[in-house]
Amino acid sequence: MTRRVLVTGGAGFIGSHAVDAFLALGDQVAVVDDLSAGHRTQVPSAAEFHQLDIRSPDAARLVREGRFDLLIHLAAQMDVRKSVADPAADARINVEGTLNLLEAARAAAVPPRCLFASSGGAVYGDRVEPPTDESAAKDPQSPYGVAKLSVEYYLAYYGRVHGLGAMALRFSNVYGPRQDPHGEAGVVAIFCDRLLAGADLTVYGDGRQTRDYVAVGDVVRALTSAARAPMPPAGGIDARAFNIGTGVETDVLTLATTLAAAAGIAPRIRHEPDRPGEQRRSAVRIDSAARALGWRPQVALADGLADTYAWFAARRAKGAA
Repeated sequence: MTRRVLVTGGAGFIGSHAVDAFLALGDQVAVVDDLSAGHRTQVPSAAEFHQLDIRSPDAARLVREGRFDLLIHLAAQMDVRKSVADPAADARINVEGTLNLLEAARAAAVPPRCLFASSGGAVYGDRVEPPTDESAAKDPQSPYGVAKLSVEYYLAYYGRVHGLGAMALRFSNVYGPRQDPHGEAGVVAIFCDRLLAGADLTVYGDGRQTRDYVAVGDVVRALTSAARAPMPPAGGIDARAFNIGTGVETDVLTLATTLAAAAGIAPRIRHEPDRPGEQRRSAVRIDSAARALGWRPQVALADGLADTYAWFAARRAKGAA
């Protein structure tokens, strides 16, 4: 049966890949994006496009009246540094904007299943030795993480009180083609851009801070798996939350040297002071996603980084042609 799917942030990095995937499954796909970070050119012509702010009455009306079977909520303010500089602005988008959509989903004649992009690094903080499972203590180190965790509490509330079917997918650090090295602050995209420009790679602190890097293709497979998996019973915030990552810690210096090897050059690394709000270590356990969603990552980091660098190199060559 053909589903009606709405992807917020569908002109962005992860969102545009999700749109492609659900279209390939034969679904009817609509996109909401205000284009503050996304690119209209990344939305395929087969998708219905709405240039809207998720905080707007028009976005709420679309969710309420659009007869969607599935709402994939990826739109967000996603820069940790911006959240530290202006926590209120971060909350207006990431909390108030999400509540606008959830209220609309609750009021729809047939409420859609909701998949929310949470953070597998930012919500846990540094209190627990990685890799962390979903029940680990939550201690966000930034307003961005606080906002993501707040939305998860709202999702649990909407599930218990209003019967809304919603899951939180706690993505670790997602990388891959289409990531914007300027707008979305992904270190892999930034490093690719710098390597192609022959510039130094900036590493903050000693470069031994770790992240769990997961390929965007694997993340999109998690979304399609979650869209068809049985909805777990409503409960606390961890009842319907699933880590989406690899379970492997990789430090920033290793990331830089692996990418440079894919580029065939020796990296020049420049160290800068640590950034406020940045946690030291992060990696997630993925056993729950394997059991409940039938999902595991398939892309090895070295392969994914090589493919990503090749995409950036091809884009640069095309732009220079």
